[in-house]
Amino acid sequence: MSAAACFLTLVLLLLAHPCTEQVSGGRFPADPVPQADPVAYRLRALLLPDSAARVGAPALSLQSRAEVLALYGPAPAAQWTRPDGQPTPAADTVLRLLRNAPSFGLQPAYYGVAALRALRDSLAVSSADSAQASRQARFDVALSDAVLTLMRDLHRGRLHPYTASPQEQATGRAFRAAERLRPVLAANRVAAAVLACQPQHRAYRQLQQALARWLQQPDSAASAGAPHRYAQAALNLERWRWQAIVDSDYVLINIPAYELLVVRADSLVRRHRVVVGKPATPTPTLRSAIRSFTLAPDWHVPRSIATKEILPRLKADPGYLARNGYTLYSLQGAMLDPLRINWATVTAQQFPYLIRQSAGCDNALGNIVFRFPNPYSVYLHDTPMRQYFEQPQRAFSHGCIRLEQPLQLAAYLLRRDGSPVRLPDEAACARQPRPRQVPLRRPMPLYVCYATCDAEWGQLRFYPDIYHRDDALRQAMLSSTSAGSKILMDNTLKDDISH
Repeated sequence: MSAAACFLTLVLLLLAHPCTEQVSGGRFPADPVPQADPVAYRLRALLLPDSAARVGAPALSLQSRAEVLALYGPAPAAQWTRPDGQPTPAADTVLRLLRNAPSFGLQPAYYGVAALRALRDSLAVSSADSAQASRQARFDVALSDAVLTLMRDLHRGRLHPYTASPQEQATGRAFRAAERLRPVLAANRVAAAVLACQPQHRAYRQLQQALARWLQQPDSAASAGAPHRYAQAALNLERWRWQAIVDSDYVLINIPAYELLVVRADSLVRRHRVVVGKPATPTPTLRSAIRSFTLAPDWHVPRSIATKEILPRLKADPGYLARNGYTLYSLQGAMLDPLRINWATVTAQQFPYLIRQSAGCDNALGNIVFRFPNPYSVYLHDTPMRQYFEQPQRAFSHGCIRLEQPLQLAAYLLRRDGSPVRLPDEAACARQPRPRQVPLRRPMPLYVCYATCDAEWGQLRFYPDIYHRDDALRQAMLSSTSAGSKILMDNTLKDDISH
């Protein structure tokens, strides 16, 4: 075939197969003529990085770019405006939700609500078709970004946007806001879809509802200290989004409240006071499950306690161990006589010993210890120092959690387990201090949380920030407010669409 014939064949093939563009791994027809659908043309200009309509246009700042692109797909069409350019009922629903963000512990400024309202109002202004299409496209994309961001924030937390939520970790299914939003747009079921993104467990739901009710009471919201109280409730809703509860039957320990709750089918069935770690040795937050408990337990003294607290006493009095029911061992497990050791030469760095306290009334673990896997070597246990439970502030431990009335919790776990095991009373434990392991056939989910605000009977309850964690979180939330507001305001001030 001659060169001229080859060229003619190529021209005919190009005419028969119009050019296409490659965007984000998918192929779609080239940009339509602007006059055919000016709003769609400008949506492409805003969203598709390789669109011919984007030539010379600055990039669009979005908080949830990947989700926005997933919502519109390769052939963008208006989602929130009608053919006449006015907002749909779903758009008005979303704007009300965004204005109501404080009831979820979030701020309208996160989502640029002021700029969104200005864009919405601008749609009522009569102007040239190109300018109207430009405003319509900008409002559509900005509202999509705002509501998708709100859905993500409700599900994962404002400060953890890219971290899998507890629900995602439990189910193995990634949260995709666009997939939840797309099927409910036409039927205007957006509000239900957005609210369903929140954690559904009892503590979060009660706190969110109490905060919303508190905000509706003018006297409460206008009172002295109201901004601080609001911020304290809001940041604890944020915490719950990071550590949402995914079980219906569980034990919940709230460190600042100094209490343990047993929850079954969303109802509170037991409440116990607890002693938690001192600020210098804080109790960690965690999720685990109580798998067993031990009656009349031995106590294997942690190295930190042995070197920091017991070693100084041994230097002054080598008989301290024997008088308090402790036994000294080598690292290989051989029993040693503490009276034959020159304690003056022993240091915390060179401490080749193990210390164990035998079961008994004075054992630091008391009559029972509940075991649950965790990387911190902490556990839940009885204590001989029960006078501490009468104190309003109960941060006295080395990190483990001391429990009031622990045998009652053990009895509940056995009933739940359907176990025939009979528990001794405290007097029997004192008479026969022999360790006895009791496994549970149905491990009990356990959550240890740090919540300085919760709710009961519809009322907010506030607790001391014993580990001084609230201020840093409050500052992070404030910084997030500034960043979110700036993105939406920048989008409003810039003209991304070339006329």
